[in-house]
Amino acid sequence: MTQAKTAYQKPIPLKDIDNAPYWDAADKHQLALQKCDDCNAYSQPPGPTCAKCGSENVSWEQFGDDIKATVYSYVVSYRPFLPGFQDELPTIIALAQLDKVPEVKIMGNILNCEEKDLEIGMPIQMTWVDITEDRALPQWIPATN
Repeated sequence: MTQAKTAYQKPIPLKDIDNAPYWDAADKHQLALQKCDDCNAYSQPPGPTCAKCGSENVSWEQFGDDIKATVYSYVVSYRPFLPGFQDELPTIIALAQLDKVPEVKIMGNILNCEEKDLEIGMPIQMTWVDITEDRALPQWIPATN
């Protein structure tokens, strides 16, 4: 028996002129971060200028697909905050501090994890969920060592 695939019901992150390199990398299951060429600060989320010094001289640094982090903070949601989230409760929403670039924190859900197993400082790794044919969403899973 063939099971029909359910269409992705949640909002799909939109690409714009400022974040296109981030999403282009994510769609290939890679991480790219915007970096200021003047003060060397990273901006996440990316913008038209450096979030630290305001410089327009920004470029993109590629970090590949092996992205490790630790849980900096998290919240567990028991209610769907937008349509499409009702089937994935509770939802663990985490702020992850990157191991290679500790000043950068990236928000995402922690998948394949029970609330009782969560703790600040817990090692996690980035994974990508293909939500459409051309969009992958960076998320987190507990790290395996």
